Amino acid sequence: MEILREFERKCETPIGKLRQIANAMTNEMHAGLASEGGSNLKMLLSYVNNLPTGDECGLFYALDLGGTNFRVLRVQLEGNERRVAKQEFTQVSIPQSLMVGTSDQLFDFIATELAKFVATEGEGFYLPPGKKRELGFTFSFPVKQMSINSGSLMAWTKGFSIPDAVGRDVVMELAKAMERKGVDMRVAALVNDTIGTLAGGRYLNSEVAAAVILGTGTNAAYIEQSHAIPKWHGEVISQEMVINMEWGNFMSSHLPMTEYDRALDAESLNPGDHVLEKIISGMYLGDIVRRVLCRMAEEAAFFGDVVPPKLKTPFILQTPDMSAMHHDSSSDLKVVDNKLKDVLGISNTSLETRKVVVELSNIVGTRGARLAAAGILGILKKIGRDEVKEEGDTQNTVIAVDGGLFEHYSEFRKSLESTLRELLGEEVSSRVVIKHANDGSGIGAALLAASHSQYIQPH
Repeated sequence: MEILREFERKCETPIGKLRQIANAMTNEMHAGLASEGGSNLKMLLSYVNNLPTGDECGLFYALDLGGTNFRVLRVQLEGNERRVAKQEFTQVSIPQSLMVGTSDQLFDFIATELAKFVATEGEGFYLPPGKKRELGFTFSFPVKQMSINSGSLMAWTKGFSIPDAVGRDVVMELAKAMERKGVDMRVAALVNDTIGTLAGGRYLNSEVAAAVILGTGTNAAYIEQSHAIPKWHGEVISQEMVINMEWGNFMSSHLPMTEYDRALDAESLNPGDHVLEKIISGMYLGDIVRRVLCRMAEEAAFFGDVVPPKLKTPFILQTPDMSAMHHDSSSDLKVVDNKLKDVLGISNTSLETRKVVVELSNIVGTRGARLAAAGILGILKKIGRDEVKEEGDTQNTVIAVDGGLFEHYSEFRKSLESTLRELLGEEVSSRVVIKHANDGSGIGAALLAASHSQYIQPH
């Protein structure tokens, strides 16, 4: 299988290459903090300078819009002792037509669902008289943040294309829709899922310094010292600010790109953008596997004389299917057999053929995981946590990670963790903890609404 061997060679990520990528990530971080447009990393200011502490109390809502589904949830916070006393959520899938319609159509649909959810608020949730409900809005698309609760949409990603919303303040769009639908609620914080994950992680553990999302898309956020942000000309009201890196857009000549990646990029909705995301995130991994299989079918009769027609359909092979095949431990690779049959319409494959499919999944998954580890090393270098400072330094650095890819694709997760250990060395890696932070984009957003509530007494 010359095609597979050549692909494997081009996907190689030896440790020296990963170090070069980590150094490039750190350099791009510096450049992006120095000036707007100074880097392919946007290094967006989040205006989050009050991360939750655990003392927050009250009823808070969150709306999480970041893909084909959105969620609304509510939490009742009861301070340090009981933390999240109660939580409820509902999930709604967005009709395909609304992903490419108008701004009003999308936000009216969301506000209608929000109204239904508020109407079911029951026992265990308490809003003090005279107070307005407050909401944290997780909006996981590139936004130019103007304040903690305003920001204009820079571009759609992940299959959305609603031109009239671009350049508008998404909080205003939501607020107008809520007003039209009779929902009396204030948006206290506009965040993305990565910053929500950071807040949720920090709420439970004060050693959390960064957050990474590895799901449909990928991104990272971390806590930066205010004096290290030259492009921030506003009033400095705190020592630290959370930076949204938009690291999916990272690009470097050191990235191991193949012709399949280039073709996927060229045919995507955003050619030339989000190059790292297209190599490591859940939206794309399955399709890279499909593209290689398609070439093998066309040029090496991998599935027999006829090229299976479904193999030519972009994104028909999703990453959960690829993950299931990668994890198949049955002696006859039954899962692979079923996936090839059910998803791609390919039956009667030989065990040898199925083994090659597992190997291909492993190559694509491992490359993604190792590049994610290199990105994390880049952040650790930037904040000076990639080496042990001095004798007796007991501070841990916790990286909160969320997203379906990390949570459900265990081979990917294992590879990421072992690669980071390899990059950091034994002593430092004993101080760096990768922690699965569940539901940052939901609970995290509600917590940020709480820590930026209009009813908080200033310290």
